[in-house]
Amino acid sequence: MNNLFYFILFISPFSLNSIEARDFIVVIDAGHGGHDPGAIGRYSKEKNINLNVALKLGQQIKEYCPDVKVIYTRKSDVFIPLDRRAEIANDAKADLFISIHTNALAKNNSVTGASTWTLGLAKSPANLEVAKRENSVILYESDYKTRYAGFNPNSAESYIIFEFMQDKYMSQSVHLASLIQKEFRQTCSRIDRGVHQAGFLVLKASAMPSILVELGFISNPNEEEYLNSENGSSTLAKGIFRAFLTYKREQEIRLKGNNSTPLMTDMDSKTAPDTTNSQTTDQVKKQIVDQSKPQNLQKQEKGNITQPTKVVSTEKGVTDPVFKIQILTSSRLLSLNDKRFKGLKGIEYYKESGLYKYTYEASTNYNKVLKTKRELSSLFKDAFIIAWRDNEKMDVHTAINEFKIKNK
Repeated sequence: MNNLFYFILFISPFSLNSIEARDFIVVIDAGHGGHDPGAIGRYSKEKNINLNVALKLGQQIKEYCPDVKVIYTRKSDVFIPLDRRAEIANDAKADLFISIHTNALAKNNSVTGASTWTLGLAKSPANLEVAKRENSVILYESDYKTRYAGFNPNSAESYIIFEFMQDKYMSQSVHLASLIQKEFRQTCSRIDRGVHQAGFLVLKASAMPSILVELGFISNPNEEEYLNSENGSSTLAKGIFRAFLTYKREQEIRLKGNNSTPLMTDMDSKTAPDTTNSQTTDQVKKQIVDQSKPQNLQKQEKGNITQPTKVVSTEKGVTDPVFKIQILTSSRLLSLNDKRFKGLKGIEYYKESGLYKYTYEASTNYNKVLKTKRELSSLFKDAFIIAWRDNEKMDVHTAINEFKIKNK
């Protein structure tokens, strides 16, 4: 075996190209495990922190994203060879690989904060040290010299190979890493230590967008307490999950023009629907729209938002496409007065793939709906246009083309 080991796994065109044909697959990798404890704090071990957060992350994805298949590299305290972790993701043709780790500094117990890493050449001694520590897991494998083509995790010379590495998933990986750091900062209130690159073997062998998260520093007593607390592990998992939602929605919209992923705001409340203002839960349920029978509710004007037009039949007896603005997706039923609707009236609903999808506006005039969407952009930045015909959802691009041809 030679250095081709590091390059072969990047040849196969997996991942995002097939997102339309199957469920989205995410592999969650809890770093270390078994006889490899990872970093060790005053009273805890990295391997346990990693697993706790990984399992919570996977559970949140399963709960809110029924179209996502979650695969764990480990679900218990077992040792998994480094190359096997990447192999699990490659065999599954995963769309995303998220490796969960915990940082440590031997000579400094005051440093704190979370960081996210992508594959690349370490541009500082500090970054190289992080890569060395995470790659040193291969030393627990008896045949590591053969399996990793003589790679020495403690030798700076071994990392020269990363200088020539061309990762075609780099842009997606960096973008996801940036989203995670944003959530760590805003949702988790953690110190943001930024997005970095270094030569991680587990990322190098993964043939899909891949990131490695360092949750915090187990070497810092206060942060060790946080990482081991129920609140800390749950909050960190939530932050990663929210970033995952944003990433997945963006990929779906880019590839398909629509998406089935809940908005991040759905995570902000797990309480029952608001039944105030004399509106009972049963009344709300009556307004839910089945995917095959969308219900047209009365629209009300708000600000510059204009009244919609009704469905119009063409001369050939075929109805024109009706354009709507999808503003929100939720895994549960929401009240019409829910604060997430930002005060809009006349919301419509339909149910698809077990999710409630909320729309505003309904018109055969695409330009009018597009104008409304732009007016709503400050309130619903992730909103997008969908199209229906004869009570069935249709391809929005086909609908737009029909409108443009008819209105030349």
